[in-house]
Amino acid sequence: MRLLNSALLNQCDNILELARHRRVLRAADVREHGWSPQLLIRLHQAGKLQRLGRGLYGLPDAEATEHQTLIEVCQRVPRAVLCLLSALQFHEIGTQLPHEVWIALPEATQTPTLNYPNLRVTRLRGAAYSDGIQTVTEYGAPIRVYSLAKTVTDCFKFRNKIGLDVALEALKESWRSRKVTMAELNHFAKINRVERVIQPYLEAVAA
Repeated sequence: MRLLNSALLNQCDNILELARHRRVLRAADVREHGWSPQLLIRLHQAGKLQRLGRGLYGLPDAEATEHQTLIEVCQRVPRAVLCLLSALQFHEIGTQLPHEVWIALPEATQTPTLNYPNLRVTRLRGAAYSDGIQTVTEYGAPIRVYSLAKTVTDCFKFRNKIGLDVALEALKESWRSRKVTMAELNHFAKINRVERVIQPYLEAVAA
């Protein structure tokens, strides 16, 4: 760090300030501001930044956010959308505590290779992938997650994978807490082609 000229030192200060706001930094974030991405490595070697994952850096003394892992996944897998059990956990619905991060990707997308965390990848096509995506920003980093109504109907679509009991729990709790509407559920049930499957349960919760 001593060998850096004043301009680069100024860039380093700016990068560290950005890290305080964003918590997770990528080379692209640094490049956007016209700074050298190589300084991330220099700052890491100097102990000013810690390496969170491949190409991801953060302050060593920063408190880990509740969604730190989710932020990292969304940064490293640009088309990933949190789905099923991870989306339920994000929306604070149900009792599921998944040990893997559940993500949806479009069909024909290359399977991501991450050492950590473990991923469960679901392939979706057309509107079943693209509709219902919400982008939540935490510390300047985007988390892409399906809306709760979309997630509930996804649970019925993949009930053989996660269990019908999980889908029912998600529906009942979402409806009881008034976090979803019947119109939303019907809309996404149609997209997911589970209208007939979910209809008796919708009638039961609305009764």
